Amino acid sequence: MSRRLFGKPGNFAEVQYSTAKMRTNNVIQKKLLSEEEVSVELAQYVIYLSDKCIKAKDSFTVVLSGGTLIHTMRKLVEKPNADCVDWSKWFVFWLDERVVSLEDPDSNYKLAYDGFLSKVPIPDGNIFAIDDELSTEEAAEEYEARLRVLVDNRTIGLSSCTGFPKFDLVLLGMGPDGHVASLFPWLYQRYEEERWVTFVKDSPKPPSSRITMTFPVINSSSECALVVTGKQVAYAVKVALASRESNFIPLPVEMVYPEGNLTWFLDKDALSQLSNINDHSYNSLFLGLGFLVLIITCLLYYFPCIHIFLALLKQQ
Repeated sequence: MSRRLFGKPGNFAEVQYSTAKMRTNNVIQKKLLSEEEVSVELAQYVIYLSDKCIKAKDSFTVVLSGGTLIHTMRKLVEKPNADCVDWSKWFVFWLDERVVSLEDPDSNYKLAYDGFLSKVPIPDGNIFAIDDELSTEEAAEEYEARLRVLVDNRTIGLSSCTGFPKFDLVLLGMGPDGHVASLFPWLYQRYEEERWVTFVKDSPKPPSSRITMTFPVINSSSECALVVTGKQVAYAVKVALASRESNFIPLPVEMVYPEGNLTWFLDKDALSQLSNINDHSYNSLFLGLGFLVLIITCLLYYFPCIHIFLALLKQQ
């Protein structure tokens, strides 16, 4: 498995890793993209995966999240991009959802419908919103039950490694605190290992009641894309990608390790605090080189003196 950080337009920089922590300081500065460029490249990425999956198995299962993701997907529904996708083969799910009416402005479904789904011809029967008439616990149980039926009839794949559903693409955003989906840093739901879908009643962000897919589901996916833009998330990006400032509890975003590929889509603002780390790295390098030069200079200066001193001792 590899993590990919988005590089120049049309180019993915592959970074192999074998430890629980990725260090990518040497390539971060190549990824200073505007949010507009991220939107363009995200569309091309999704079109590529859609075409690949539909050719391979005649369907494409996509998991959406809320936040700014839908806005960043805007280029996907514009011509000529929209004409490059076989929308009839798409199956759409939600990574997390607020337990409110589907018409409520806080609903991730409404956000996705207004900005994306209403603009493309995905069949209504292929769009799986939550049942907004249920309680929080019931909504989570019902959504998981529906996923199990879809796995049984092979609409959704199943990971042979984990036994959890295997979506073709999970699109994630990230909050300023490093949360993904509704898996927040200080909530126990981030450590759920058995359920496919769990519920949250005390979200630190309103509305407080939500359902969310769990990390075993996220990490069983074929592809994960972290779409992260804006200065408000810059600190969490720095922690996740460069130098964790805490040796204790990792941010939820650091727990995203899919079976397939993880691709980061980052704009210049999201990367803004990483430049400081790179500056410190360069300063440390120059400091080390300066110290080495000082040692060599001292040796060259003092070595002849030592040689003369030893010669004088021999004469005595």
